Amino acid sequence: MHRTNLTAPTDSGSWVALRLELPPTAVPGLRPGAANGNRIVLSQGADTVLLATVDDDRGGVTYSRTDHYRSPVAPLRAAEARAVAGHGQPSWYARWAHRFADALEASPLGPLHDGRWVLSRKLARDEAPRAAGGPAGRWRSLLLDEHPDGCVDWFTGSWQVLPLRRMPSPDHGRVKAYRKQAREGTLPPVLLWWFSGLHCYLVLDGHARLAAAVAENREPAVLALSRALPEERTGAGRDKALETYRLTMSVLDGPHPVTGHQESARAASRLLAAQLHDLDVAHAPTRAWPVPEVRPAPARPLNRSGCPGGSTPAGPSP
Repeated sequence: MHRTNLTAPTDSGSWVALRLELPPTAVPGLRPGAANGNRIVLSQGADTVLLATVDDDRGGVTYSRTDHYRSPVAPLRAAEARAVAGHGQPSWYARWAHRFADALEASPLGPLHDGRWVLSRKLARDEAPRAAGGPAGRWRSLLLDEHPDGCVDWFTGSWQVLPLRRMPSPDHGRVKAYRKQAREGTLPPVLLWWFSGLHCYLVLDGHARLAAAVAENREPAVLALSRALPEERTGAGRDKALETYRLTMSVLDGPHPVTGHQESARAASRLLAAQLHDLDVAHAPTRAWPVPEVRPAPARPLNRSGCPGGSTPAGPSP
């Protein structure tokens, strides 16, 4: 695995993401499958972790979890968490990103496969949604915490966070230990995975850490894994951004005076840097593998939220 640290497109140059480039590999241990155009099966080894059915009108997706999910990251000890100094600083995120990359590369249970990936310290929609009740209220609105079945309404609830197993209670033994770390400022990040088929983030590791942060009404630190844009798409975007920059500078440096020339030139340079950075950290669609034909699920009445009530998506045909 080749790794590249990505920095912010500003004078500070602070760490924002880790790019991973993997050679051709076998099918990953945690792998999405697709069938019939609207069926999704998430498998881990021989186990089925999640089944989902995309609505016919493409307005959302219903899902069901099986409680067979296993984290690809070994449990994080308190001494290890305390050894990583500078909680919340870019360097702190960078050290945890490399720690998680090591675990994902070594584990047979993770989603990594050949190609380019990004492990970022910001969510794609990090500024939304806002909710009353501080960080706890915000994360309760983000979490898809109905278990085992639920739905994602893409008109109102995209970019949410879906735990791959039942969230533990605030008084669970492990959560109580993590709540102490949250108060101390040593709680490690939660590892998420952008899953485009559901249009939400899945919790790869840190269910108990996330529950602890919410219980303490603290903003949980997160690292989000996603596939990166392919090189050809990044190159095309880079060429377009550079051409726009050159045209802007040719106007500014042309024969006719431009009011605020220096400030306009600086703004064009900042825009170019931001566009190039966005290409580096952008989410690409999640890759899926074909699975055997899936029987259509019977029609079900909708509940008040617009999702099929009490539904369990159909699994693969025997």
